[in-house]
Amino acid sequence: MIVTTKQLFEVAYGEFAVGAYNINNAEQTMGLFRGNIDSQAPFIIQISRGARGYTDKSFLEGMIRAAGDLFPEAIFAVHLDHGTEEVCYECIDSGFYSSVMIDASHEEFEENIAITKRVVDRAHEKNVSVEAELGMLGGVEEDVVGENPCLTDPEEAEEFIDRTGCDSLACAIGTSHGAYKFSGTQGIHFDILDEIKARKPGFPLVMHGSSSVPPEEVARINEAGGKLIGAAGVNTAEYLPAAKRGVCKVNIDTDGRLVWTRVHREHFRDNPEDIDFRAPGRKYMDEYAAFIASRNELLGSAGQLEAARKHVTNGGA
Repeated sequence: MIVTTKQLFEVAYGEFAVGAYNINNAEQTMGLFRGNIDSQAPFIIQISRGARGYTDKSFLEGMIRAAGDLFPEAIFAVHLDHGTEEVCYECIDSGFYSSVMIDASHEEFEENIAITKRVVDRAHEKNVSVEAELGMLGGVEEDVVGENPCLTDPEEAEEFIDRTGCDSLACAIGTSHGAYKFSGTQGIHFDILDEIKARKPGFPLVMHGSSSVPPEEVARINEAGGKLIGAAGVNTAEYLPAAKRGVCKVNIDTDGRLVWTRVHREHFRDNPEDIDFRAPGRKYMDEYAAFIASRNELLGSAGQLEAARKHVTNGGA
């Protein structure tokens, strides 16, 4: 069942965070649905602009519909990740997406507000949730490049939320996109989350760039011929403390790429005569499902599927 992120956040706020996972192909889609059903977790499927152009957006939508039919018990939102104003309108008007992210964080404060408000007004007419962003993450992932990272100012966040009417806000709190997030012992700026929560109690916040970049995955990729030097990610022990401070959505994309890369590198290293890509594909679906379930445990969303279903069916706004 496709629901809005707003509905999911009403269940999650202050208790757990919903995992938001990007997909690009059939193997990711199957592994994602299986992992969330195995762990009994509601979830968010994220489609980036890059994924929409990788094959064609209609393929992604078709795969999601097919997976929804295969797993009718699933409760999930379909979310546009890092959308431009134009792409947000396209997704809102499609009738398929239940949530969009307008990313005007690279604009000046007033322009970010103006763009976000236009998208919010258009989206809310069709019961589509809107995520916005204030502050700028560093790093690179697909077509998202953080050239001048800056942390979110809580006072500005309060004004931004009040003036735009957005349903959730992605905050820059020290994380970054990609596999190279930290060079030392840096972590999440919980002080920023605390102040925003104090100013806007009950308002859902979002953490981008939250892959953990597991050292064991990096090591196995490198042993199989990769060259990921200095890759480091978010400490997974910080997921739940962030959720208790109002983070309702945690974006995890890079980790799925690492699992994919490790499975395929190891398979073809160990089976150099093999040309059947279905063999590593099958293994990836199993491995990705297990990875998703493990992340849902850390986010606290595992076992929350029935609570989400009851909220939605009982008319949660």
